[in-house]
Amino acid sequence: MQRKPLLWQLYPSFLLIILVSLVSVAWYSSQSLPELYIDQTAASLEEAAHLIDSLVHEAYEAGDFSRVDALCKELGHSGSNRITVILPSGRVVGDSEEDPAAMDNHADRPEIIEALAGTGEPGVETRFSKTLAQKMMYVAIPMRRADETVGILRTSVAVASIDKALLAIYVRIAVAGFLVAVAAAVLSLLVARKISRPLEEMRRGAELFAKGDFTHQLSESNSLEIGALAGAMNKMAGELDERIRTITRGRNEQQAVLSSMVESVIAVDADCRCISINQAGARLIGAAAEDVQGKNLNEIVSNTDLQQFVQRALQSDEPIEGQIVLDEVPEQRYLHAHGAALRDGMQKRIGAVVVMNDITRLRRLERVRRDFVANVSHELKTPITSIKGFVETLIDGAMDEPEDAKRFLEIIARQAGRLNAIINDLLALSKLEQQTETMEIALSREKIRSSIDAAAGLCEIKSTEKGIRIIVDCDEDLTAYINDHLLEHALVNLIDNAIKYSDSGSEVHIRAQQVVSEIQISVQDHGCGIEHKYLPRLFERFYRVDKARSRKLGGTGLGLAIVKHIAQVHRGRVSAQSSPGEGSTFTIHIPAGPDVQLS
Repeated sequence: MQRKPLLWQLYPSFLLIILVSLVSVAWYSSQSLPELYIDQTAASLEEAAHLIDSLVHEAYEAGDFSRVDALCKELGHSGSNRITVILPSGRVVGDSEEDPAAMDNHADRPEIIEALAGTGEPGVETRFSKTLAQKMMYVAIPMRRADETVGILRTSVAVASIDKALLAIYVRIAVAGFLVAVAAAVLSLLVARKISRPLEEMRRGAELFAKGDFTHQLSESNSLEIGALAGAMNKMAGELDERIRTITRGRNEQQAVLSSMVESVIAVDADCRCISINQAGARLIGAAAEDVQGKNLNEIVSNTDLQQFVQRALQSDEPIEGQIVLDEVPEQRYLHAHGAALRDGMQKRIGAVVVMNDITRLRRLERVRRDFVANVSHELKTPITSIKGFVETLIDGAMDEPEDAKRFLEIIARQAGRLNAIINDLLALSKLEQQTETMEIALSREKIRSSIDAAAGLCEIKSTEKGIRIIVDCDEDLTAYINDHLLEHALVNLIDNAIKYSDSGSEVHIRAQQVVSEIQISVQDHGCGIEHKYLPRLFERFYRVDKARSRKLGGTGLGLAIVKHIAQVHRGRVSAQSSPGEGSTFTIHIPAGPDVQLS
């Protein structure tokens, strides 16, 4: 159904009421006015007849009918009425329009008969006059003398004049009615607009309220009811504004808390449709937060463990917890999850909320700790077992054989040196970690070339023994914020490894250069190389690609771990590139300035 403005509902109603009222008045007037006018005309004719009776009385008493006729014509010409004097016998003795002698006997005229009836009432009749050839209204009164009717005096007027007078009255009524209708229509329009305008303003104000503009104030009308309504709407807008601000502030605070949480939070309804998710949760499932709203969790999450945990949270009345494993590349991720029922303000259960904490790093650290303990135990047990075995052999009699005793003691000394090297490296690692946490290591701007030359000099004896040439490519003026002793230690470890795993007669290249905002110091050898799958774990403690060869070459398995920690002390990192049969390149990346930190 089509709705109309209030103005066009009120105004036609007002106009219809006015028109109905005017038409009713006009109809009533058209029905009553002719009768009233005719009655008034009849009364006027009767009064005129009585007046004329007094004027012709003397001539009529004297029997001078010619004088009576002359008076009738004189009086008739001065007025608009026709005057006729009739004897009781019906003979006409005087008439203002015609010769009485030529007129018919009027004894049979209804008004004459009624006037002669002796009731004292005049005779009134409207009929067509053959003499005048028009419709006339007749009023006849008895001419009485001493309670005796001695004649009839009749006055008449043409009905056409009555109709003309009525028509003039009708025209005036119509014009007045039209003017009244126009004035009433204009007044009704003004009244309707006065009523509808405040309501229209309230409608526009309500639309602004709906759009969130609560600063708009509705003007209060002079009308008590409309003014009260406008005041109530203004008060409602103020309260809504305050409540929406409170809700928005609470929602923003909640969103800020959820967005800043490292834990993943997912809320679902009773049908497992996602109703809220924070940024960490969206990253966890690999989708944008706005894209998963309202979707079933099973459609956007393919992990079976997570789906089952959410179902358990929906079905359980008590909080639950458990672990979820995500199969991702390059390694699995472990989540510790908590689930609880989600309830509304009436404590009615409407879904569940799941909070997941990524414990992959803790698992990795636990694994590293476990591997470290195992590796340390193994690495320490090997030389200790060897030392113990040869000592027991010496005690059992090998001391009596000088050559064997000397060889056994050399082995014991070598294993003791290896044990000492492992312990020294462990102490160095522990010291680096402690100093890194307490920020005790001071960095200053130094030349990179001096640290490289010092490290190359310490490894020169080993390189000369194997016939390996060390080539240094570094600008003399290249500087960075470093601890020269630690950087030298890291370079010694890298150069020593390069010499160990290079063939005799080859070269080890040491390059240092600035690339954008970092200094890159790389040590490249041309040895056996390392397969790509082993590269991610190269910097773990005691990790060896070829354990037998590493031990044979005297490595402790901690050199690259020490290099990694030294790079981290310099707010940098270390990387490795290698291909089997082509050699390896280890690079230390450190910031070029004190305020730059590499990712």
